[in-house]
Amino acid sequence: MARGESEGRPSEARSRLLNTATRVFYEEGIHSVGIDRIVAEAQVTRATLYRHFPGKEDLVLAYLSQVDEAIRAQARGAADAGLPAADTIQALSESIAQGIQSPGFRGCAFLNAVAEYPDPDHPVHQAVLAHRQWFLDTVTELLARIQEAPAEAAARHFVMLRDGAMAAGCLFDPTLVCETFLRGVEGLLRAHAASAPAKSADA
Repeated sequence: MARGESEGRPSEARSRLLNTATRVFYEEGIHSVGIDRIVAEAQVTRATLYRHFPGKEDLVLAYLSQVDEAIRAQARGAADAGLPAADTIQALSESIAQGIQSPGFRGCAFLNAVAEYPDPDHPVHQAVLAHRQWFLDTVTELLARIQEAPAEAAARHFVMLRDGAMAAGCLFDPTLVCETFLRGVEGLLRAHAASAPAKSADA
């Protein structure tokens, strides 16, 4: 075990490998980047890479795990502000919009990855599905706190708005894309808040 890892911290070499992979996989795609490129840019040997990541697939999964944790931290940051659920959704949406407008934005890392791994049984595909289920569940829980009406349909609508903005942000003016996305979220929240089930005449 490398020095540092024995103390519960990843080694410097592992961090360099993962950070390098995260950057180039996101910027250029997973299949287009080979192990030799990552080893060279991280300035480690192949033996060091294989000590930490037995194969490229392990490195890809670690990359997605790192991105997953960053998005979860983004969601926690919005939730930890102690705002009402609707304001939390808006804060999360603003954070997503900031990401779309940031330099080097290349779309959703998970949608990009699943396009390269279409086999539903592949571990990378499964990692993408697990992340997206967590995101859907998180948004569903927030929307359920706004209105007792069923929230999953509205949550799926939110996810589709987010996915559309992520795709369009790579193709069109990201500022205009984000304005459209945020207006869409506002409309969704208004519609969801007004969706209380009608009380029966016998109630």
